[in-house]
Amino acid sequence: MRKTIYLLLTLFVCTTLRAQLTWQEVGPGIWKAQCGTLEEYTLLSVAACQPNQEGLSKMPFVDIPALAQKITPTFTDGKVYLQLPLQRNERLYGFGLNFKGVQQRGKIFELHVDHYGGKDNGRTHAPVPFYVSSEGYGILINTARYLTVYAGSGARKDSPDAPEVKDRNTDKTWSSRPYSDAVSVFVPAQGVEIYLFAGPTMMDVIRRYNLMCGGGPLPPRWGLGFTQRTQRLFTASDVVSEVDAFEEKGFPLDFVGLEPGWQSKAYPCTFEWDKGRYPDPASFIQTLKEKHVRVNLWTNPYVSPDSKIYESIYPLSASHTVWCGLVPDLASSQARKIIGNKFKEDHLSIGVGGYKIDEVDGYDHYLWPDVSLFPSGQSAEQMRQTYGLWVQRLTTELFRQCNQRTFGLVRGSNAGGNNFPYVIYNDYYSHQDFITALINSGFCGVLWTPEVRSSKTAEEWVRRFQTVVFSPMAMINAWSSGTKPWSFPEVASIIKEYALLRMRMMPYWYTTFAQYHFDGIPPFRALCLDDLSDKTGGLTESLNNNNLDENPYLEKIVYEIKDEYLAGDALLVAPLFVGETERDVVLPRGKWYDFYTGEYVGNGEVIKVKPGLDRIPVFVRDGAIIPLMEPRLHAPQAGETVNIEFCHYGTADGSLRLYDDDGETFDYEKGAYSWREVLVRHNKKGKLWGTISKPEKGKPNTIGRVTWKFMSE
Repeated sequence: MRKTIYLLLTLFVCTTLRAQLTWQEVGPGIWKAQCGTLEEYTLLSVAACQPNQEGLSKMPFVDIPALAQKITPTFTDGKVYLQLPLQRNERLYGFGLNFKGVQQRGKIFELHVDHYGGKDNGRTHAPVPFYVSSEGYGILINTARYLTVYAGSGARKDSPDAPEVKDRNTDKTWSSRPYSDAVSVFVPAQGVEIYLFAGPTMMDVIRRYNLMCGGGPLPPRWGLGFTQRTQRLFTASDVVSEVDAFEEKGFPLDFVGLEPGWQSKAYPCTFEWDKGRYPDPASFIQTLKEKHVRVNLWTNPYVSPDSKIYESIYPLSASHTVWCGLVPDLASSQARKIIGNKFKEDHLSIGVGGYKIDEVDGYDHYLWPDVSLFPSGQSAEQMRQTYGLWVQRLTTELFRQCNQRTFGLVRGSNAGGNNFPYVIYNDYYSHQDFITALINSGFCGVLWTPEVRSSKTAEEWVRRFQTVVFSPMAMINAWSSGTKPWSFPEVASIIKEYALLRMRMMPYWYTTFAQYHFDGIPPFRALCLDDLSDKTGGLTESLNNNNLDENPYLEKIVYEIKDEYLAGDALLVAPLFVGETERDVVLPRGKWYDFYTGEYVGNGEVIKVKPGLDRIPVFVRDGAIIPLMEPRLHAPQAGETVNIEFCHYGTADGSLRLYDDDGETFDYEKGAYSWREVLVRHNKKGKLWGTISKPEKGKPNTIGRVTWKFMSE
């Protein structure tokens, strides 16, 4: 008996081991630690992202956070358990593209690429294993495995800050979810790589993460215009007629999306044009290009037996099919070459501008099962976590070879995909949750669109449309409904006003995305990432101030705000939803002004607004300068000169670095870009006046006549 116990104890000691991590600085404010036997196949290796060293070099110097030495990996049964300490008032954000809540402490996630099913449980389109803390640090777990995360849930018996024991019979404060002082992560692998990002602010943490992954994408100007996705079985003539209708009715349009009917077979796909609906694809695309409209193609990556590449891709595909189509093993360079050549020959060579890549996320009942085998030797689990990265990488490289930028849609992504020019979308359709997802996208290095599809009423149509104007991609997705901007005639004038506003704001959006690329600043983000906030990312003077009269943020910001967000450096957007005629808006510290009128609205307070249906509440910081171009139906062409009106808000001096390049190619990577310094100052008489720096010799200059408008005078 004693011998048996001794053997069991020996076995436990041999299979359970706590390790001490050794940290290596791999970039300014970024450290990496490795433990156990590492897998070569990771999220970052698939994304193949190259750090933006220039952007990182501009970040403030910081020491390694103190918690680095307190992160404890435990090895048992060939797997890794991570324990990451938490402080009492610490808040956590991130853990992927979530739709219901913003502050994630206390939640449990299974980080697993999947369709979003209505619950923030980790099964989502981008289950990025990265989180940022209100204490000014961030953690990335670089593995392509499914992760189980207890984000401040589950208390160890040897915890240094254990929860208080309470008697449920007599204590009304008893909780079935006791306090936990750690993030615990289960990694089903023999080793793992961990990245630690320092602040000092939460924004600094996210910037370092984005820049390490290459910086955000810089779309072509036309990608930031307006897009309409046409009905599923439209023909070439149907599409041309719809494009002409946009022009005739005065609605802007920069690219149209063709849904499954453009292919000869779909679900699974041939990737080949249907000759009945599109008899001459090259001529069709050229016709639209002459109308200044690009074409974006829907597809999924599963190969139909009728595709000309079926035989060649067969030995390079998984053991299981999706909709009876082959699943290319994209971890194989040979498979990527076959798919890439097909796309290049049939699509890019005739001028296709981008892709909508569907069905690379879930559900389990139709995607390949976890028992599938892939010729490359990667597990089905690893492929599930990275397939969205592979298709983004493959198609992005194709456009790069043509020196043409793209901007598309994808259903699945993950860590490392920050630099890919893709926006995530899904089939879930809650307007409120779409806004929460837009806020959460800023924590995890992805882009998300609250697309418009259909609406039951004109009110819903307007409220949904107004939000896409202030999002990464201004899109109506009419693949099923056939809706158009003018589908509700009684509000068509409001829709047109906002569609044209999107176009007028293109200089602002383009500069905002340039900041994302060069500086790592997410273009759409939560209020707790406000640059004026304190070290903890909160907007309060003290978490201990319980007087709401003195501390109006306590109720709404200490925990989360999920229905208003920052859009670029200057704007605060507070959408309304169906049935709402008024709402409360939390204003960060500093003076804020109405976007439409320039009127002062408040400073660090909660205000009530009652806009009509024709307005989505938008507010501008004191001293901000918003660059606007003239209203137009299409984005400027490469190198085209446009007139700019600079709108200054408030009474403070202002400054803006306005970005410029050719708007279409990758020549900016060779230095063919410029930043123009825009200043607003008070003259000796106290009047505001503006200046813009001269264009640099040999640098792009698409700015024509400049005018100034002082909104708050």
